[in-house]
Amino acid sequence: MPESGQPIFILPEGYKRQIGREAQRTNIMAARIVAETIRTTLGPKGMDKMLVDTLGDVVITNDGVTILKEMEIEHPAAKMMVEIAETQEEEVGDGTTTAVVIAGELLKKSEELLDQDVHPTIIAHGFELAAEKATEVLDKLAIEVKPEDEEILKKIVRTAMTGKGSIAVRESLNKLIVQAVREVAEEVDGKIVIDIDNIKIEKKTGGGVGDTELIKGITIDKERVHPEMPRIVENAKILVLDTAIEVKDPESDTQIRINTPEQLRAFIEEEERQLKEMVDKIKEVGANVVFCQKGIDDIAQHFLAKAGIYACRRVKQSDIEKLAKATGAKIVSNIEDLKPEDLGYAGLVEEKKIAGEAMTFVRNCKNPKSVTILVRGGTEHVVDEVERAIQDAIGDLAAVLETKKIVAGGGAPEIEAAKEIRKYATTLSGREQLAALAFAEALEAIPRTLAENAGLDPIDIIVNLKAAHEEGKIWAGVDVESGEIKDMFEMDVIEPLKIKTQAIKSASEVAIMILRIDDVIAAGKLSKESSSKPEMEM
Repeated sequence: MPESGQPIFILPEGYKRQIGREAQRTNIMAARIVAETIRTTLGPKGMDKMLVDTLGDVVITNDGVTILKEMEIEHPAAKMMVEIAETQEEEVGDGTTTAVVIAGELLKKSEELLDQDVHPTIIAHGFELAAEKATEVLDKLAIEVKPEDEEILKKIVRTAMTGKGSIAVRESLNKLIVQAVREVAEEVDGKIVIDIDNIKIEKKTGGGVGDTELIKGITIDKERVHPEMPRIVENAKILVLDTAIEVKDPESDTQIRINTPEQLRAFIEEEERQLKEMVDKIKEVGANVVFCQKGIDDIAQHFLAKAGIYACRRVKQSDIEKLAKATGAKIVSNIEDLKPEDLGYAGLVEEKKIAGEAMTFVRNCKNPKSVTILVRGGTEHVVDEVERAIQDAIGDLAAVLETKKIVAGGGAPEIEAAKEIRKYATTLSGREQLAALAFAEALEAIPRTLAENAGLDPIDIIVNLKAAHEEGKIWAGVDVESGEIKDMFEMDVIEPLKIKTQAIKSASEVAIMILRIDDVIAAGKLSKESSSKPEMEM
């Protein structure tokens, strides 16, 4: 304060600010509430959440990232927990709940250390060292897997899909997902690369989950443009167009004056001739199926139907690209330059009614680099949850095929990593040791939560698990069905290594970031926009 006794105002009146311990406590609490919300969904015995929006639309799921995205989260620290789940989803496609639960537990443990006057920077450093050690331990533990080993791949899918609501485990789905991922896998410089976007998931209610099928090709939400066109085309030679089959309008502003009926007829005939020329060109190169991203003129439709060519118009650009990948066609922008080698191939193209809607199926492509899984189910909620389960399984498979490393599930890797971190902690000097020990305890939250969600006694389970690991049983985990400690590899509970390492990295990074915040100031623009809302509430 200056000598005159006048106070200096740096921030405006009525601003909100939390400093030091209070800021940390609030942030940790907000983030932990998010973790607590979704921890009950972890594992095969996890519960589901029903999310209802303001319009009354309902989502029923136990997929961590879906729950967090659908929840309206206000608090800035809580939003960081959502980011963990989103990163995990993008990187691996599964393990979102695991990542958030570990982060929540790390923050809980750090709060206990803060109460013992351990400085946040020291806790953060201890967490960093422990996270590094954990990933190193898991990397050593991991088992190499050959991409050709179909049985292992099926077990990974089975583990990913267990506990996903009504569709517990379906052998047919397992086989189908493994097949789909293998179809789109490509080898680049000796490495297997999988672009998950090349697996299209199409949902249709009706039938049962068992009616879900893999189409070696693409399904398109379009019907043929003319009823006279063939409904089924075998040995399809497919033209993929991103231009319209219409007479182009003149580029510049043009006026055409027609004074006599003859001139009008000549004008119409000229348009028809141009359209017929386009269709003749398509026919000449041998195409018998046309997928067009833009429009097809009514007269052109008539000519195409007469030529016995199957055609769809206004096909989405993403579908056009997938079609080209699946059939080996080149996307053509100019019909005049069309050559026979631009065409793709499919064994069968047919129009079929599914759940009352006509769709086009492009099947039996020779070497499809893009495939479709047509998901069926009794109700919309079932179909949506099956789709989420399939996406998790696809993510797991892609992670395994790319890294070729797997670990067992059931809390086994977490307990083993915790055991090794405890040993490692004794080599650390000072208070970092406390942070590393806290990290080891936080990892135990995974088997503990698995046990709690299955209605088992978590204390007994953790004690027995630790004892089994001390005896050298590195894959001992929780069997949620029998409540016993069993070898998870023998139980076929198998997960990609990447799920675990990514979850630990993301969780520790976010916990460290939240720990290092010691001042929360309501920014000017935010406080104006949301003056009616308390900034620090969830």
